[in-house]
Amino acid sequence: MAEYQNIFTQVQVRGEPEYGMAGNADLADRVGKPSFSGLFGWLGNAQLGPVYLGPYGVVSLAAGLIWFTMVGASFWGQVDYNPALFMRELFYLALEPPAPEYGLSMPPLSEGGMYLIASFFLLVSVLAWWLRSYTLAEQLGMGKHISWAFASAIWLFLVLGLFRPILMGSWSEAVPYGIFPHLDWTNNFSLTYGNLFYNPFHALSIVFLYGSTLLFAMHGATILAVSRYGGDRELEQIADRGTASERAALFWRWTMGFNATMEGIHRWAWWFAVLTTLTGGIGILLTGTVVDDWYAWAQVHGYAPPL
Repeated sequence: MAEYQNIFTQVQVRGEPEYGMAGNADLADRVGKPSFSGLFGWLGNAQLGPVYLGPYGVVSLAAGLIWFTMVGASFWGQVDYNPALFMRELFYLALEPPAPEYGLSMPPLSEGGMYLIASFFLLVSVLAWWLRSYTLAEQLGMGKHISWAFASAIWLFLVLGLFRPILMGSWSEAVPYGIFPHLDWTNNFSLTYGNLFYNPFHALSIVFLYGSTLLFAMHGATILAVSRYGGDRELEQIADRGTASERAALFWRWTMGFNATMEGIHRWAWWFAVLTTLTGGIGILLTGTVVDDWYAWAQVHGYAPPL
Protein backbone atom coordinates (compact mmCIF):
# COMPACT_ATOMS: atom_id res chain seq x y z
CA MET A 1 0.00 0.00 0.00
CA ALA A 2 1.41 3.41 -0.99
CA GLU A 3 2.10 5.74 1.92
CA TYR A 4 1.28 9.44 1.95
CA GLN A 5 4.58 11.38 2.14
CA ASN A 6 3.46 14.96 2.60
CA ILE A 7 6.69 16.67 1.57
CA PHE A 8 7.65 14.38 -1.31
CA THR A 9 4.30 13.73 -2.98
CA GLN A 10 3.74 15.15 -6.46
CA VAL A 11 -0.01 15.32 -5.83
CA GLN A 12 -1.34 18.59 -4.41
CA VAL A 13 -4.86 18.50 -3.08
CA ARG A 14 -6.60 21.64 -4.27
CA GLY A 15 -10.22 22.74 -4.09
CA GLU A 16 -12.08 26.01 -3.92
CA PRO A 17 -10.22 28.91 -2.26
CA GLU A 18 -10.37 28.68 1.52
CA TYR A 19 -11.60 31.83 3.25
CA GLY A 20 -11.53 30.39 6.75
CA MET A 21 -13.79 30.72 9.76
CA ALA A 22 -13.04 34.13 11.20
CA GLY A 23 -15.76 34.27 13.86
CA ASN A 24 -16.86 37.85 14.45
CA ALA A 25 -13.93 39.41 12.57
CA ASP A 26 -14.85 41.92 9.87
CA LEU A 27 -13.44 40.57 6.62
CA ALA A 28 -14.59 43.44 4.38
CA ASP A 29 -11.09 44.91 4.16
CA ARG A 30 -9.41 41.79 2.80
CA VAL A 31 -7.78 42.43 -0.56
CA GLY A 32 -6.67 40.25 -3.43
CA LYS A 33 -8.31 37.43 -5.32
CA PRO A 34 -7.12 34.02 -4.08
CA SER A 35 -4.72 32.20 -6.38
CA PHE A 36 -2.58 29.08 -6.12
CA SER A 37 1.15 28.44 -6.44
CA GLY A 38 2.46 24.98 -7.23
CA LEU A 39 5.86 25.93 -5.81
CA PHE A 40 4.34 27.06 -2.52
CA GLY A 41 2.30 23.87 -2.50
CA TRP A 42 5.53 21.87 -2.20
CA LEU A 43 6.42 23.75 0.97
CA GLY A 44 3.05 24.46 2.56
CA ASN A 45 -0.42 25.66 1.63
CA ALA A 46 -0.61 26.45 -2.08
CA GLN A 47 -3.22 29.22 -1.68
CA LEU A 48 -2.12 32.87 -1.92
CA GLY A 49 -4.46 35.53 -0.51
CA PRO A 50 -6.69 37.20 0.22
CA VAL A 51 -4.70 39.49 2.54
CA TYR A 52 -6.20 41.54 5.34
CA LEU A 53 -4.34 44.81 5.88
CA GLY A 54 -6.67 46.84 8.09
CA PRO A 55 -5.84 50.38 9.21
CA TYR A 56 -2.61 49.45 10.98
CA GLY A 57 -1.39 47.49 7.98
CA VAL A 58 -2.03 50.43 5.65
CA VAL A 59 -0.19 52.82 7.99
CA SER A 60 2.69 50.37 8.34
CA LEU A 61 3.13 49.85 4.60
CA ALA A 62 2.81 53.56 3.86
CA ALA A 63 5.37 54.55 6.51
CA GLY A 64 7.69 51.72 5.49
CA LEU A 65 7.50 52.84 1.84
CA ILE A 66 8.43 56.40 2.87
CA TRP A 67 11.46 55.07 4.79
CA PHE A 68 12.50 52.85 1.88
CA THR A 69 12.12 55.73 -0.59
CA MET A 70 14.16 58.12 1.56
CA VAL A 71 17.00 55.62 1.99
CA GLY A 72 16.89 54.73 -1.70
CA ALA A 73 16.87 58.40 -2.74
CA SER A 74 19.91 59.00 -0.53
CA PHE A 75 21.74 56.08 -2.16
CA TRP A 76 20.69 57.28 -5.62
CA GLY A 77 22.02 60.76 -4.97
CA GLN A 78 25.35 59.46 -3.67
CA VAL A 79 26.12 57.89 -7.07
CA ASP A 80 25.00 61.00 -8.97
CA TYR A 81 21.94 59.14 -10.33
CA ASN A 82 24.07 56.72 -12.33
CA PRO A 83 22.31 53.30 -12.62
CA ALA A 84 25.49 51.34 -13.34
CA LEU A 85 27.31 52.96 -10.45
CA PHE A 86 24.30 52.39 -8.22
CA MET A 87 24.31 48.65 -8.90
CA ARG A 88 28.09 48.44 -8.45
CA GLU A 89 28.21 50.38 -5.20
CA LEU A 90 24.88 49.26 -3.69
CA PHE A 91 26.42 47.08 -0.98
CA TYR A 92 28.70 49.93 0.12
CA LEU A 93 26.23 52.84 0.13
CA ALA A 94 24.95 54.16 3.45
CA LEU A 95 22.58 56.65 4.97
CA GLU A 96 24.56 57.64 8.05
CA PRO A 97 23.29 59.01 11.38
CA PRO A 98 24.32 62.55 12.44
CA ALA A 99 27.87 63.30 13.58
CA PRO A 100 28.62 63.24 17.34
CA GLU A 101 28.75 67.05 17.63
CA TYR A 102 25.01 67.30 16.99
CA GLY A 103 24.18 65.23 20.07
CA LEU A 104 20.43 64.66 20.22
CA SER A 105 19.59 67.80 18.23
CA MET A 106 18.15 67.92 14.71
CA PRO A 107 20.96 68.41 12.16
CA PRO A 108 20.60 69.65 8.54
CA LEU A 109 19.11 67.14 6.13
CA SER A 110 22.43 66.49 4.39
CA GLU A 111 24.25 65.89 7.69
CA GLY A 112 21.99 63.32 9.31
CA GLY A 113 18.59 65.00 9.30
CA MET A 114 17.32 62.73 6.55
CA TYR A 115 18.50 59.74 8.59
CA LEU A 116 16.43 60.86 11.60
CA ILE A 117 13.32 61.55 9.52
CA ALA A 118 13.63 58.20 7.75
CA SER A 119 14.14 56.48 11.12
CA PHE A 120 10.94 58.06 12.44
CA PHE A 121 8.93 56.56 9.58
CA LEU A 122 10.62 53.18 10.06
CA LEU A 123 9.66 53.29 13.74
CA VAL A 124 6.04 54.11 12.85
CA SER A 125 6.01 51.28 10.30
CA VAL A 126 7.34 48.65 12.72
CA LEU A 127 5.08 49.67 15.62
CA ALA A 128 1.99 49.80 13.38
CA TRP A 129 2.78 46.29 12.11
CA TRP A 130 3.04 45.12 15.73
CA LEU A 131 -0.38 46.62 16.47
CA ARG A 132 -1.71 44.84 13.38
CA SER A 133 -0.40 41.48 14.60
CA TYR A 134 -1.93 42.03 18.04
CA THR A 135 -5.36 43.22 16.87
CA LEU A 136 -5.71 40.48 14.26
CA ALA A 137 -4.95 37.83 16.89
CA GLU A 138 -7.54 39.50 19.14
CA GLN A 139 -10.17 39.43 16.37
CA LEU A 140 -9.56 35.74 15.70
CA GLY A 141 -9.59 34.75 19.37
CA MET A 142 -5.95 33.64 19.23
CA GLY A 143 -3.25 33.89 21.85
CA LYS A 144 -0.85 36.82 21.52
CA HIS A 145 2.30 34.68 21.26
CA ILE A 146 3.18 36.01 17.78
CA SER A 147 2.91 39.67 18.73
CA TRP A 148 4.94 39.20 21.93
CA ALA A 149 7.64 37.34 20.00
CA PHE A 150 7.69 40.20 17.50
CA ALA A 151 7.92 42.63 20.45
CA SER A 152 11.15 40.93 21.53
CA ALA A 153 12.68 41.66 18.11
CA ILE A 154 11.37 45.24 18.29
CA TRP A 155 13.07 45.60 21.70
CA LEU A 156 16.48 45.00 20.08
CA PHE A 157 15.55 47.32 17.21
CA LEU A 158 14.62 50.09 19.68
CA VAL A 159 17.74 49.55 21.78
CA LEU A 160 19.99 49.97 18.73
CA GLY A 161 18.26 52.96 17.19
CA LEU A 162 16.48 54.79 20.03
CA PHE A 163 17.09 53.81 23.65
CA ARG A 164 20.88 53.50 23.60
CA PRO A 165 21.52 56.64 21.50
CA ILE A 166 19.36 58.64 23.93
CA LEU A 167 21.22 57.22 26.95
CA MET A 168 24.55 57.96 25.24
CA GLY A 169 23.39 61.48 24.40
CA SER A 170 24.01 61.29 20.66
CA TRP A 171 22.18 60.05 17.58
CA SER A 172 25.61 59.17 16.16
CA GLU A 173 25.44 55.95 18.20
CA ALA A 174 22.62 54.64 15.98
CA VAL A 175 23.16 52.07 13.24
CA PRO A 176 23.59 53.33 9.65
CA TYR A 177 21.31 52.11 6.84
CA GLY A 178 23.31 50.09 4.34
CA ILE A 179 24.55 46.53 3.96
CA PHE A 180 28.32 46.64 4.46
CA PRO A 181 28.17 49.87 6.53
CA HIS A 182 25.83 48.01 8.91
CA LEU A 183 28.32 45.17 9.21
CA ASP A 184 31.19 47.64 9.66
CA TRP A 185 29.25 49.34 12.47
CA THR A 186 28.84 45.99 14.23
CA ASN A 187 32.55 45.21 13.96
CA ASN A 188 33.60 48.69 15.14
CA PHE A 189 31.10 48.55 17.99
CA SER A 190 32.68 45.36 19.30
CA LEU A 191 36.22 46.74 18.93
CA THR A 192 35.33 50.02 20.63
CA TYR A 193 33.96 48.33 23.73
CA GLY A 194 36.54 45.63 24.30
CA ASN A 195 35.09 42.72 22.30
CA LEU A 196 31.42 41.79 22.67
CA PHE A 197 32.45 38.14 23.10
CA TYR A 198 33.07 39.04 26.74
CA ASN A 199 29.58 40.49 27.16
CA PRO A 200 27.63 37.77 29.04
CA PHE A 201 24.30 38.87 27.57
CA HIS A 202 25.79 38.61 24.09
CA ALA A 203 26.88 35.09 25.00
CA LEU A 204 23.37 34.24 26.19
CA SER A 205 21.94 35.67 22.98
CA ILE A 206 24.19 33.40 20.89
CA VAL A 207 23.24 30.39 23.03
CA PHE A 208 19.55 31.05 22.41
CA LEU A 209 20.16 31.79 18.71
CA TYR A 210 21.98 28.51 18.10
CA GLY A 211 19.65 26.70 20.47
CA SER A 212 16.53 27.88 18.68
CA THR A 213 17.87 26.79 15.28
CA LEU A 214 18.66 23.38 16.74
CA LEU A 215 15.25 23.06 18.40
CA PHE A 216 13.35 24.10 15.27
CA ALA A 217 15.42 21.75 13.10
CA MET A 218 14.88 18.86 15.55
CA HIS A 219 11.16 19.54 15.72
CA GLY A 220 10.73 19.96 11.96
CA ALA A 221 12.66 16.78 11.30
CA THR A 222 10.65 14.85 13.88
CA ILE A 223 7.27 15.92 12.49
CA LEU A 224 8.32 15.15 8.93
CA ALA A 225 9.59 11.76 10.09
CA VAL A 226 6.21 10.85 11.63
CA SER A 227 3.98 12.67 9.12
CA ARG A 228 3.16 9.31 7.50
CA TYR A 229 1.40 8.52 10.79
CA GLY A 230 -0.43 11.85 11.00
CA GLY A 231 2.25 13.73 12.93
CA ASP A 232 1.61 16.87 10.89
CA ARG A 233 -1.84 17.09 12.54
CA GLU A 234 -0.21 18.17 15.77
CA LEU A 235 -3.31 19.58 17.45
CA GLU A 236 -5.03 16.23 17.14
CA GLN A 237 -1.95 14.52 18.57
CA ILE A 238 -1.95 16.93 21.53
CA ALA A 239 -5.60 16.30 22.34
CA ASP A 240 -5.60 12.60 21.51
CA ARG A 241 -2.08 11.18 21.47
CA GLY A 242 -1.63 8.77 18.60
CA THR A 243 1.09 6.61 17.13
CA ALA A 244 2.93 9.58 15.59
CA SER A 245 3.57 11.34 18.90
CA GLU A 246 4.24 8.00 20.61
CA ARG A 247 6.93 7.12 18.07
CA ALA A 248 8.43 10.63 18.22
CA ALA A 249 8.56 10.51 22.02
CA LEU A 250 10.08 7.04 21.97
CA PHE A 251 12.75 8.12 19.48
CA TRP A 252 13.88 11.05 21.65
CA ARG A 253 13.78 9.02 24.85
CA TRP A 254 15.95 6.42 23.15
CA THR A 255 18.41 8.97 21.74
CA MET A 256 18.45 11.66 24.45
CA GLY A 257 16.67 10.20 27.44
CA PHE A 258 14.13 13.04 27.38
CA ASN A 259 11.44 14.30 25.03
CA ALA A 260 9.24 17.37 24.81
CA THR A 261 5.55 16.93 24.10
CA MET A 262 3.81 17.95 20.87
CA GLU A 263 2.89 21.20 22.60
CA GLY A 264 5.97 21.56 24.80
CA ILE A 265 8.46 21.68 21.92
CA HIS A 266 6.77 24.83 20.65
CA ARG A 267 7.12 26.46 24.06
CA TRP A 268 10.83 25.52 24.18
CA ALA A 269 11.45 26.89 20.69
CA TRP A 270 9.35 30.05 21.31
CA TRP A 271 11.29 30.94 24.46
CA PHE A 272 14.67 30.22 22.88
CA ALA A 273 13.87 32.43 19.89
CA VAL A 274 12.38 35.26 21.99
CA LEU A 275 15.30 35.24 24.42
CA THR A 276 17.77 35.66 21.54
CA THR A 277 16.79 39.28 20.91
CA LEU A 278 15.75 39.95 24.51
CA THR A 279 19.16 39.12 25.98
CA GLY A 280 20.94 40.65 22.98
CA GLY A 281 19.14 43.93 23.55
CA ILE A 282 20.12 43.96 27.21
CA GLY A 283 23.76 43.39 26.27
CA ILE A 284 23.75 46.23 23.73
CA LEU A 285 21.96 48.60 26.14
CA LEU A 286 24.62 48.03 28.82
CA THR A 287 27.47 48.65 26.37
CA GLY A 288 28.86 52.14 26.73
CA THR A 289 26.24 53.12 29.28
CA VAL A 290 27.33 50.82 32.12
CA VAL A 291 30.39 48.96 30.79
CA ASP A 292 33.03 50.68 28.64
CA ASP A 293 35.34 47.68 28.17
CA TRP A 294 33.85 44.20 28.25
CA TYR A 295 37.23 42.46 28.30
CA ALA A 296 38.34 44.42 31.36
CA TRP A 297 34.94 43.75 32.98
CA ALA A 298 35.28 40.02 32.22
CA GLN A 299 38.73 39.90 33.83
CA VAL A 300 37.50 41.61 37.00
CA HIS A 301 34.54 39.25 37.29
CA GLY A 302 36.40 36.04 36.46
CA TYR A 303 34.68 35.73 33.12
CA ALA A 304 37.94 35.92 31.13
CA PRO A 305 41.46 34.73 31.96
CA PRO A 306 43.92 37.43 33.12
CA LEU A 307 46.53 38.69 30.69
